[in-house]
Order: sequence, then C-alpha cells, then structure tokens
Amino acid sequence: MNLIIEKDIFLENKETRGFLADSFYTDTTQKLPLVIFVHGYKGYKDWGAWDLMGQKLAEAGYFFVKFNFSHNGTTVDNPHDFADLEAFGNNNYSKELSDLGVVIDHFIQNPHVDSEKVVLIGHSRGGGISIIKTSEDERINGLVTLASVDTLERFPTGEALGKWEKEGVYYALNGRTKQEMPHYYQFYEDYEENIHRFDVERAAEMAKAHMLIIHGTEDEAVEVKQAEHLHLLNPNSELFLIENANHTFGAKEPWADQDLPKDLNTVTEKCIDFIKEKLN
Repeated sequence: MNLIIEKDIFLENKETRGFLADSFYTDTTQKLPLVIFVHGYKGYKDWGAWDLMGQKLAEAGYFFVKFNFSHNGTTVDNPHDFADLEAFGNNNYSKELSDLGVVIDHFIQNPHVDSEKVVLIGHSRGGGISIIKTSEDERINGLVTLASVDTLERFPTGEALGKWEKEGVYYALNGRTKQEMPHYYQFYEDYEENIHRFDVERAAEMAKAHMLIIHGTEDEAVEVKQAEHLHLLNPNSELFLIENANHTFGAKEPWADQDLPKDLNTVTEKCIDFIKEKLN
C-alpha cells in the first residue's frame, strides 16, 4: 500500500490563531482509526523522530496526525524553529485545548477516517492536555500517554511566583536553542481561572476511554512515579514501563537516522498493539 504523507496542512482556530498539522495514512478504501499526537512543552510536530513514529503507525493501519499548537513558538512560515517567542509567552492551557479540539473536528471528517475510533497520544505536558481532553470529549475512545505529567500545576512557587506576578514575565532557557523563552503571567491567571477544568488527576479518574500509560524508568524530566500515580487514579488503565528509557525515548533534535531509536520503536509497537486490541 502507498503511504501518503501530507505536511503543513493549515488549520484555522478563531479562538487562537492558525497553525499547521501533518497527516500520514495508507491509500486504502478502508476507514482508518484516527490517531492524534499531542506534543509537549518546548515541543513541536517536526521535532526529533516523530515523523518516523507517524510513518510506522500509518503503515500499521492508522490515520496518524500531528500538529503544532498555535502558540508553541513556531509559526506557519517557520514550523521548525521557535521564531515567535511572543506567541510562546502568550500560550496557555485553554489555547492548547482549543487547538486540539480544532484538530479533532477537522480530521474526524476526513473520508479516510473512522469517526468512531479516535485515539490521542500525548507526550509530556501534552499527556496532561490529552487526559483532560479525553475526559471532556466522548468522541475519544483511546488514550496513550508518553512520559506524561500527572498535574498541570507546574509553575514557580513562593517568592518566585510573587516576582512573576510583579514583573509580568519569567524566562526559561531552552538548553538546545539557547533561547530565553518567555512565560507571561497570563499563563498562571488562565490556570487559576480554570483550575477545576485543568485538574489532571480528576480527569484521569473520569476518563472512560481505554488508557495506556507509557514511561521510561530513567526519565530525567518527569519522574516515573507520575506514571504510577496516573495508573492508580485509573485502575482500568495499563501501565507500561520501559527500562532505562529517558524522557524522549532515545530521540533527540535533530534526528538524522532513518530508523526509530530503540526505545521509541518499542513505544510505537506498544501503541499499535494497544490500539489494535482495544479499538479494532
């Protein structure tokens, strides 16, 4: 079967702004389960080996989509770099959930997609966003978290929080690009205004979809105990730990190899088996 890859599909979100998505699927008359990948903090759709993961999922019989959040710092003209730090600073969880809704609405109507089978795969902070969206949207019947956080309350505390409110912005260094990434105080205000909606623990308990939690035991960014906590919150979930795997499962940016890193390949194969078992 021919693999069809459509890059940089423009999506409009009137609540945020336009952004780009990619789709991967095989040329078949069958309607395919829709699998949407949700990137994390300082992530973007073309980072590392996500393309290779998408190809593998498409070849396994899924309509795979990945996208850039509208305010992740990339732009429509420059989707591979953090070219718009002002947008990055103005990102918040409400905007990310809105963007994800636009992605689902758009691709669920695709003639190649089986609208009864929708799966989210969320990495890191994108895992937290995916858990919330799954609890809110009954169309989602499969959820996979990769190195996911168990809370979205990831802000400065104490004196640092007071300083952030007073100054209106704090900066985080991007270790790879060496950019100082701004975070405007509106991010925290949005969280406080929607604190019940953004409760990942409650959303994990409420989620009715089939749930798979994948985490590396050597995750340097999100401790493995957060995966174990999510599993406790949703006893119907499956917990799959990968020994010695890091936060990105061996991938890095740029990824020049033609093959998936070993751990990310394990992740992808586990996703394929899980979706096949639960949704097919």
